Amino acid sequence: MHIDDPAVIAEARAVFDRYEQAIAANDGAVLDDCFWADPRTVRFGITEILYGIEAIRAFRASVGRYAPRAARHVHITAFGPDMACTHLEYQRSDSGLVGRETKIMARLPGLGFKVVSAHVSLLAGADPGRVAKP
Repeated sequence: MHIDDPAVIAEARAVFDRYEQAIAANDGAVLDDCFWADPRTVRFGITEILYGIEAIRAFRASVGRYAPRAARHVHITAFGPDMACTHLEYQRSDSGLVGRETKIMARLPGLGFKVVSAHVSLLAGADPGRVAKP
């Protein structure tokens, strides 16, 4: 297995960039097209847990606009020719909060790379479940 083939990284980055442009423009059609249109697709967001493309589409339809954000760090790893993970650390322009977003992409026959799983979160000030060592 070839890890981090530059051509595969470039393909995943193109999907990543297209998605980021669609978030900024609140372009639901492009956001939808970036995801695998399948009931097995998963998206965990800041306030939502979505199983299946129909739940993801319903959520997207409810969004008036997304909070503006600026990328702080992008990290992409490719595993062979058909799997890639993208990781984004961003900062919201409106609140200054730091967010993280991970997408798992798979190359699907006749479709190219599609997001099959995504997770979005905001960095909490502290983890109340973590106990520091004495």
